[in-house]
Amino acid sequence: MFDAPKFRDRTEAGRQLAAALTGFAATDPLVLALPRGGVPVGFEVAKALRARLDVLLVRKIGAPGHSEYGIGAVVDGENPQLVLNEEAMALVQPSDDYVEAEKRRQ
Repeated sequence: MFDAPKFRDRTEAGRQLAAALTGFAATDPLVLALPRGGVPVGFEVAKALRARLDVLLVRKIGAPGHSEYGIGAVVDGENPQLVLNEEAMALVQPSDDYVEAEKRRQ
């Protein structure tokens, strides 16, 4: 019914991803990771590529009445950025007021 996991854990996933990205090592890459699960993956990639690692703090904006269904996110920072999933927005059609209120709440 379910496929077997492709990776033992996130560390192994990061190592396998790094192996696929070795061509970028000479380009002075920056690896961006998302908490929680993306940080161990990004760490392994950054280590293997001798790259800088930064963490993006994001807060999900859930659909009205279905908070687990993400319709967008707010990227934390001095000037927080709103990123919307256009496909999800078209499906759910939340009001502009809802999206703005969720952005402020995050």
